[in-house]
Amino acid sequence: MTIAVLLKQVPDTTAKISVSGGRVDESAVSKWSMSPYDEYALESALQLKESGGGDIVAITCGPVRAAKMLTDAAAVGGDSLLHVLVEDLNALDSTQIQAILAAAASHCGAQVVFCGKQAADTNAGSTGPGVAHLMGASCVTMVSEVASEGGSFMALRASSGGDQRVAVSAPCVFAFDKGTTELRRPNVRGIMMAKKKVAETLEASDLGVDTSTSSVSVDSHSPPPENPPGQRFEGADSVAVVVSKLRDEANVI
Repeated sequence: MTIAVLLKQVPDTTAKISVSGGRVDESAVSKWSMSPYDEYALESALQLKESGGGDIVAITCGPVRAAKMLTDAAAVGGDSLLHVLVEDLNALDSTQIQAILAAAASHCGAQVVFCGKQAADTNAGSTGPGVAHLMGASCVTMVSEVASEGGSFMALRASSGGDQRVAVSAPCVFAFDKGTTELRRPNVRGIMMAKKKVAETLEASDLGVDTSTSSVSVDSHSPPPENPPGQRFEGADSVAVVVSKLRDEANVI
């Protein structure tokens, strides 16, 4: 069994994001990291591998700098690495990226795909369902854990009515929410072993995906407006004013 884990490199949550010329200035981002929900997808894939066997292929679509993230995935247990080189992801729309990832999973022979429920930079949440649609696969979202049961998989997912267990068979795609399991970190041995693994590097055209025309164009990026200054009230005489503001402005009572 081959499990494909889709990973995206995003600005670290501590990095300062700046806008220059109507576009996010990626060259000014000081630190890039694996998207947090993708980390849970990778951890769950490692647990599934340890419990039932199989190989994990870590796949990313992005510029040259994303190769380091694949090495990080190898350091915690990823068996093989696939890097679809796309220098400017902003030039592609979501359906093109999903087509690349679906083709990459098929290229690796994977019929089980793990990914995060959404990327930390766009928060779109379309990758899992989109890849599943293109693969003709079942899709389960908001997943926190997956177990192999015979020829099928049992996924635990959150819903408005409580936790659900959903059984599906391959081909299938699981989009992960934050889990309760502590994420493993690479040790020295894992880091040294990862340095010996070479990622297979392809371009979208090698996978038969046409990226020449995007269906989406971005006019400009702009930073969010600054929050208004806070207000401070002291003393019992301010109670009526505070209650009025909470009711009429904040709409919390």
